[in-house]
Amino acid sequence: MVEQRRIVEQWRRHSARVLVTIVHVEGSSYRRPGARLLVGQGGEYAGTISGGCLEAEIMRQAAWKVASGAVVERYSTLFDDTADVPYGLGCGGVVDLLLEPADTPECSALLHAMERALAGERSIVVTWLPGEAKTLRRAILDTDGKLLFASEGLNEKKLACAHGLEPGHEYKGRFVEELRAPQHLFVFGAGDDAKPLVDMATMMGWNAIVADGRPHLAKAERFPHATHVLAIAESDIEALGIRSEDVVVLMTHSYEQDRALLPVLLQISPRYLGLLGAKHRSSLLVSEAATLAGLSIEECCKRIWAPVGLDLGGDGPEAIALSIMAEVQAVCMGKAGATHRLSADDVASHLSSADASRYLQAHCAADAIRS
Repeated sequence: MVEQRRIVEQWRRHSARVLVTIVHVEGSSYRRPGARLLVGQGGEYAGTISGGCLEAEIMRQAAWKVASGAVVERYSTLFDDTADVPYGLGCGGVVDLLLEPADTPECSALLHAMERALAGERSIVVTWLPGEAKTLRRAILDTDGKLLFASEGLNEKKLACAHGLEPGHEYKGRFVEELRAPQHLFVFGAGDDAKPLVDMATMMGWNAIVADGRPHLAKAERFPHATHVLAIAESDIEALGIRSEDVVVLMTHSYEQDRALLPVLLQISPRYLGLLGAKHRSSLLVSEAATLAGLSIEECCKRIWAPVGLDLGGDGPEAIALSIMAEVQAVCMGKAGATHRLSADDVASHLSSADASRYLQAHCAADAIRS
């Protein structure tokens, strides 16, 4: 997502000559289909299509490659002998690259769609690839199927077909992708340990929103890279508009704030809800929140990642932020494997052995991330 921002920014500076997109991969490749490189008028560029091995070659050839229009070029990284397929670089795969002039209606429509995606408007892009006397054509649809752009000459049959194509699936002669909005991360808690988490999220191109009930902590100058920094009461949480596809991390270090926030967040059920603190603290919170949210403890445990973050080892705010971001990324990409999340049996065990009364006073969760 951060590369998409850079590409749009360079385009808006009127420095766009050729847009390069990976449309097919065979074998091993550093980048996957949909990765892009925008070549500028003066040799500058934004984005990447490899680990650095193809960029120089593409930059050198891009302009004359598209002199007669968009083309698809195959680059092999299977071997160093370039006799059969050019530009063999020993990386282990084959990539098909779509190179298109930036001054065409099709490329302009795509770049506008990328810009809208950064503002939160998702869309589906169907590109009929050039080759065998066929020119590049493109259709762009919103998530409701409304046609936002269509190349001149696309007939009703092809446009109807475009509505039935699935992003991520491979189709002969067509490249289909979804331009998604940036991931939203809501961080409840504006302590010093929230700073590296927000910084890492923004490095990924995400929108990070920081909220805390303590105005002396919830200040924009403490989080210069955050999209928003808000001083709000626990009762105002619904005004934030948190959705099921969002990511939420509770790290207020205040048992009372967490107890007020957790039942509301459980009912929203975001795709990732992380709770900072030791297992016995989290167990007590879950037991109280379950009653307030009208959910079983088992259902609550399914909706919460606690203790938050992968067990990567290390200590300190940066290491904790890394463990959280690693787990969130895995969950968002459908790669989450074995975790150390709470179960209903864990909650019962900790409640029977922990001294719950110590959490009735304001209590800091930073004393232990895991126990």
